[in-house]
Amino acid sequence: MARTARASKGGVCYHVINRGNARATVYHAPADYRSFVSLMIRACDRIPLRVLAFCLMPNHFHLVLWPHEDGDLSRWMQWLLTSHVRRYHKIRGTSGRVWQGRFKAFPIQEDRHLLTVMRYVERNPVRANLVQRASQWEWSSSGEGARAQRLLAPCPVEKPENWEQLVNAPMNSEELDALRRCTRRCRPYGDPLWVLDTARELGLEPSLGTRGRPRST
Repeated sequence: MARTARASKGGVCYHVINRGNARATVYHAPADYRSFVSLMIRACDRIPLRVLAFCLMPNHFHLVLWPHEDGDLSRWMQWLLTSHVRRYHKIRGTSGRVWQGRFKAFPIQEDRHLLTVMRYVERNPVRANLVQRASQWEWSSSGEGARAQRLLAPCPVEKPENWEQLVNAPMNSEELDALRRCTRRCRPYGDPLWVLDTARELGLEPSLGTRGRPRST
């Protein structure tokens, strides 16, 4: 997890996720969601970085980010989460950990794989039965709020005309399993050759292997 954050490379798209400590609720009210979106906008003003998609859920968030320069992803996320934790404790008069630890991130190939990740991110509230259609969830890039539109950057891959319909449709188990595996291992997501080359370039070869000790023969 930390290795991926340090290895973040400019010009590469990333899926970023973090959860509340012990999976506790982080966004308790609409004001909490609005505050986090405002901080993302401020983070982009401080460290220029392209936000392609996002979804804030009650106890976690998903972001699809496209940094310009090497290391921008780590700096942007550090400022965002540090600022959020300070504001969170100031409002509630609390202390201690808000997030479970460092964020997780994995690189994404800029083709159909990027669209699959963005679809997965925007579909989260539908999958969790919070809304019937993704556009009804205000705190995501699929929402219709003005703040979201100000925050979003143009996608490097053209979305199909039926994008909204695709987001609302169920994803197949193969796609879900692959994305969850990449999230757990911080494994690059793309075609096999691209995954191998990217893992070598960023020092992420361990993410391609299997966990545990090798079997004895």
